[in-house]
Amino acid sequence: MSVIKKEANIANVKYSFETGRLAQQALSSVLATAGDTVVLATVVTKEKDEYINFFPLTVEYLEKLYASGIISSSRFIKREGRPSTDEILKARIIDRSLRPLFSEDFRNEVQLVVNVLSYDKLNDPGILAINASSLALMLGGIPIEGPVGSVCIGLKDNEFILNPSVDIINSLPLNLTLSATKNSISMIESGADSILEDTMIKAIEFGKKSSEDFIKLQEDFLKEANISKLEYKSVKISEDLLKLVEKEFYKEIEDSIWNENDKHLHHRIKERFLEDFEEGEISEAIEYLTRKTTREGILNKKIRPDKRKFDEVRKLTIDIDILPRTHGSALFQRGETQVLSVATIAPLKQQQTIESIDGEETKRYLHHYNFPGWSVGELSRNLYYPGRRDIGHGALAERALEKQIPDPEEFPYAIRVVSETLSSNGSSSMASVCGSTLSLMAAGVKIKNPVSGIAMGLIKEESQKDYVILTDIQGPEDHFGDMDFKVAGTKNGITALQMDNKLKGIPVEILGKALKQAKEAREFILSEMLKVIDSPRDKISAYAPQIEVMKIKQDKIGELIGPGGKVIKNIIEKSGAEIDISDDGVVSIATISEESKTIAIEMISAIVKELEIGGIYKGKVSKIMNFGAFVNITPSISGLVHVSEMSNDFVKDANSIVKEGQEVTVKVIGEDDQGRLKFSMKQV
Repeated sequence: MSVIKKEANIANVKYSFETGRLAQQALSSVLATAGDTVVLATVVTKEKDEYINFFPLTVEYLEKLYASGIISSSRFIKREGRPSTDEILKARIIDRSLRPLFSEDFRNEVQLVVNVLSYDKLNDPGILAINASSLALMLGGIPIEGPVGSVCIGLKDNEFILNPSVDIINSLPLNLTLSATKNSISMIESGADSILEDTMIKAIEFGKKSSEDFIKLQEDFLKEANISKLEYKSVKISEDLLKLVEKEFYKEIEDSIWNENDKHLHHRIKERFLEDFEEGEISEAIEYLTRKTTREGILNKKIRPDKRKFDEVRKLTIDIDILPRTHGSALFQRGETQVLSVATIAPLKQQQTIESIDGEETKRYLHHYNFPGWSVGELSRNLYYPGRRDIGHGALAERALEKQIPDPEEFPYAIRVVSETLSSNGSSSMASVCGSTLSLMAAGVKIKNPVSGIAMGLIKEESQKDYVILTDIQGPEDHFGDMDFKVAGTKNGITALQMDNKLKGIPVEILGKALKQAKEAREFILSEMLKVIDSPRDKISAYAPQIEVMKIKQDKIGELIGPGGKVIKNIIEKSGAEIDISDDGVVSIATISEESKTIAIEMISAIVKELEIGGIYKGKVSKIMNFGAFVNITPSISGLVHVSEMSNDFVKDANSIVKEGQEVTVKVIGEDDQGRLKFSMKQV
């Protein structure tokens, strides 16, 4: 293949796409550049021999530390290993942007791999990766309705910013990633600081418009490429099988949807047709007819599987303090979806250190989400490690709450919330948002505003204008519906969004209506939550560490630590406290008792305090001379008590008044010509 390269200047950044020079044995590859950030997207595919009833797409996003000139800080492991949370999240975003656009009859195994080769710490390789992946799939002749343009939208001073630099995006009140085709939006992922619905819709419109620049760049590229459409075996359900299943089992399929009867129906249908058709094909036929029947009921008969109104939230059950020894716990149940969230607080030094192509950074607030198989009545293959879905849902809930977490100056703790899915029938991720809010307030974390969340669905046929937006989707509506739109927020606005779809995209108009319908549901759920606990508790749990924060001058840090850490180790040993000292002079003292805290504070204060003229202090005699005695107030502060200041009577020898090691009380009366402190005992 000849080398093809196209460039464009978008939002004052030079973008380029290139193919034909690297990775020539892959089906297709794209080298994409933004500034000095470079990613390589490669595509390979393989036809499956057996009938499969799903599309086997694998997406991997790999960040190489050399991309930003870093060698791992680990003493033993220098090679990149298991994917980081950030790599998994970006791989998921690529997948969610592209998966709904593949042809429904395409079942080849596809592997899409993006390697980050160079990173300038300004231009986001994740956004570049989605655009490069779209172009690589198109170049490979894969049957996909593209190209897809992806952008990041920020908000500053009420102005939208296209692809803000990595160094500022987290400080902005909006961080919105959007992927779109020419006609509609395929994926949304956003974190925000209580953004109003109207503002969010404008941001989505701005993002949709901005994505067209990246679509055009890909289209211009494709005009020069000699693309051969990939030949593949079209996989479609047998029309004869569909007719047979519908004829014999339609009524029973319908009953299983609306009345949840006969849980062994699928097994009986498979047994009936297994002699003439493959098991996978039969499963897909059942899936197809169940989907068709469910959607027709909602769209035409206006009936949901559980008979709720379209904008109705399922029954809520909310409780706190479920677990006796945890710092904060809450049980949030909505319908059959039940999530237990547990909050833990700890000294700041227990915050997480993360190593990535951005270097080392720390995370003070963590949210982890678990979804075991038994929560949906299935066997779990892996109970020890989170899957990609678990990591994605945890990150969404974390994003929903992170802007509401108090600053460390106000609440000097590291915070972790774990949400355990105990039962699931739709939107356990939004249940974990609600449960996390409750557990944080129960733990006494002074969150700025409580957050609630809801999942919205959509039923819409491509060929029809009519559609139905569903509030609080449950399992069948999620599985057979066209959209999963998760919305979280406070009373003041949206804090997180996540939109996936199974159509070829969702128009902005529908998203706007869904946001407004979600607002009503969020507010209702929040009002129910606040009936249980309306604000963070005044005191933290008796089982949580008590943390006191002191601020000392930076030039006192060395004195507090002491040579080889001798001074601070002595304080820790005598007080039993955990002590953390930051570079800016913030000292955090974590203890399990009031007595321990008092001892630590007094010892630290004695070391870092500065003496005032006229002040009275206790100290120890460190050395006696014929003209007086030297007294240490702290290990680094001492002064002289002249014999004339020891007593109102005449003192010939200081030894007659004091002894070395004796504790005395002195008054600071000034400094000598060399700036040394002068003390008095007689003026006390």
